Amino acid sequence: MNISADGTAEELPHALGQAVVRIWGRLPHDVQQEIFEEAITARGERIRAPLAVFLHEKHPRTCASVVTRAIPEPDSLGG
Repeated sequence: MNISADGTAEELPHALGQAVVRIWGRLPHDVQQEIFEEAITARGERIRAPLAVFLHEKHPRTCASVVTRAIPEPDSLGG
């Protein structure tokens, strides 16, 4: 692989992976599933659970920060 001075063979896949993580929640479910399974194929079954947890935390419907913001503080209810 011929890489320019702007990147190395290791940096380019890493940059692509970071981009996928940033837009993970906007990807169609079937694309998410295909990327997830390809990652398992590339790195082994041992990463299935940790990767699932990591991606779960990156999804706007399931990340802890969204859930936390959706629950009002007790003081905001007058209690």
